Amino acid sequence: MQIANGIKMLELSKNHMGKPLIAYPTLILDDPVILVDTGYPGQLPQIREAMAKAGVPLSKLKKVILTHHDADHIGNTLSLQNELAIEVLAHEVEKPYLEGTKQSIRLAQLEALRNIMPEETKTLQDNLKAFFENNKIKVAKTVTDGEELPYCGGITVIFTPGHTLGHICLYLRQSKTLIAGDALVVAGGKLYKALEFTNFDADLYEKTLHKLTEYDIEAVICYHGGLYQENINQRIAELVGKQNKKPSPESLSKKLLKRLESVMEQTLENRI
Repeated sequence: MQIANGIKMLELSKNHMGKPLIAYPTLILDDPVILVDTGYPGQLPQIREAMAKAGVPLSKLKKVILTHHDADHIGNTLSLQNELAIEVLAHEVEKPYLEGTKQSIRLAQLEALRNIMPEETKTLQDNLKAFFENNKIKVAKTVTDGEELPYCGGITVIFTPGHTLGHICLYLRQSKTLIAGDALVVAGGKLYKALEFTNFDADLYEKTLHKLTEYDIEAVICYHGGLYQENINQRIAELVGKQNKKPSPESLSKKLLKRLESVMEQTLENRI
């Protein structure tokens, strides 16, 4: 789907327990061609097909910008590096997680929950661990908060830690488009904060979300939920002013475990 001149939102779908699991990476058609986030593991054929439909062969892809290191965002990055020798950009805080010199924070969260996991979930965790061990991604360039990237009329890096410690959003100045990563989600046609149990540091997430109110935004691309275009600045201001209700630690653990299981199952499917 074309969002603005030079910006297309891709739709990558996976079947999960009979329901579609959809990711929305962003394709920036500039020189160089850039992909923001790379889908769930095993979706490289879909990326290739979606780019072809957008009129751009995969071979034209030169850079990937990663909003953070969760498996559903980096799923095909190493495959792209191996096939195309692409350059990967990410925030400097996220680099060690991507390169494997630090353990993924999701694995750390899972290890803390291992004692309450059923055995089948432990197997999924082991497969997610293997995914990260086998997908160490070389980061060619790190970016910092407020940095201006010289693509598509200017892209501002917005450091929004909380979901992960190095999460970023991207603001495309010319089209007033925000690529939100997992900082925001769309559900039922409405814009929401990320679900609290998906955030590694919920307090930090709340503190940094306000940065998005500093930008004049006409379109938001959320990795989960897709495009939102209705009174965005007003809606973000509402969200920033509304504190999430904190669930109990037990409820938080159960919800997090259920969420991570879906990612782990997708990872396992693509190892078989």
